[in-house]
Amino acid sequence: MWELEQFKGLDSLDSTPESICTCVAKIFRVRETEVALLELGGKLLNFLYPAELKTAGAIPLSSSSVAARTARTKQSELFNSFTQVKHFSIFELVKLGDSGLDEQVIQKLMSVPVLASNGEVIGVIQISRKAPRPAAAGPDFTPEDLRRLESVARFVGKLMAKGRGSAQASSG
Repeated sequence: MWELEQFKGLDSLDSTPESICTCVAKIFRVRETEVALLELGGKLLNFLYPAELKTAGAIPLSSSSVAARTARTKQSELFNSFTQVKHFSIFELVKLGDSGLDEQVIQKLMSVPVLASNGEVIGVIQISRKAPRPAAAGPDFTPEDLRRLESVARFVGKLMAKGRGSAQASSG
């Protein structure tokens, strides 16, 4: 459970998508632009992070995207040859940060559902490795990496559920 130690400083009051995803990027040694956090609202997955994707559109739960499939099936997935997987590349075209790396495409991806304590899907967290070509993308993700992300997703689910509870309490 060493990865949860990384989250010690995040209590529910300052657990923003940005601070959560910064911690996740450190845990998996990826760039912050290689972490995505989506929240399920009705029948749409909306990006909470990265900020640039918040306005890029939502992903219908009924779509064939990896994130939608993760949310529908509650199954984690790992792809070390992601460019060969049919997916919505529209979100890859959005420039993230000021990296200036426009030829960066997702080469490797892990996608894990974020669940509330009752088992309901409330979001999806994804970690990717981006590069212009597969050989430049770094090491493959392992089944152990996927298990670690599932563990992190359980913690993120608790934080997101707390945020939802306080939002519902203040609007009710």
